[in-house]
Amino acid sequence: MVINQKILSNIPISKMRKKERFQGLIDYFTTYFPEPETELHYRNPYELLISVILSAQCTDKRVNLVTPALFERFPGPEALAASDVEEVFTYIRSVSYPNNKSKHLVGTGRMLVAEFNSEVPGKVDELQRLPGVGRKTANVIASVIFNQPTMAVDTHVFRVSHRIGLAPLTATTPLAVEKHLMAYIPKDLVPKAHHWLILHGRYVCIARSPKCSECALTPLCKYYEKIQKIKIKG
Repeated sequence: MVINQKILSNIPISKMRKKERFQGLIDYFTTYFPEPETELHYRNPYELLISVILSAQCTDKRVNLVTPALFERFPGPEALAASDVEEVFTYIRSVSYPNNKSKHLVGTGRMLVAEFNSEVPGKVDELQRLPGVGRKTANVIASVIFNQPTMAVDTHVFRVSHRIGLAPLTATTPLAVEKHLMAYIPKDLVPKAHHWLILHGRYVCIARSPKCSECALTPLCKYYEKIQKIKIKG
């Protein structure tokens, strides 16, 4: 699997323009991974919303283990709204921060029923009013469910963006990284790019010991260029 070598083969990474770096990434993923999807299991907007709230600082694998029983007991916002924190806790005790998340889920169920007619809203500002829903979660829902050009920047996206050079090191907040990504990724590809970067960070560009030897994006990557220079000097 190779990135568009006609464009990139003669361009040193250090001299590559940001536009070329983004285009190389887009060329690669649209060719080899054209239809990325979230790894969270869900059947409707409500289930994805609950799953994303649970996934904060927790693995998708763990969330997928607890949600079948959770959704069987609470199949919609009404059932969740009618429950209490103590009962919800018994279903999600194995995820990270179950006490806070139990409160968030009950509060979200009640707000969905009381203010949104039991429907998951499609606007980011409305989603952020729900308990436990920050900008990242709201962007995920808006992107995955409503196909809006919103970029959720989690730890994986943040790390990959800096390593490759999609965002400068001076972009020290998720919002700053989000703005850089949105400036260069075509709007129609933003929902896919969100998953491309997350999955690349989850399985290849991992936090410790990134798998550079398995990565097809090394012709673009500033981090790879840096470690190669270190090896040469060594």
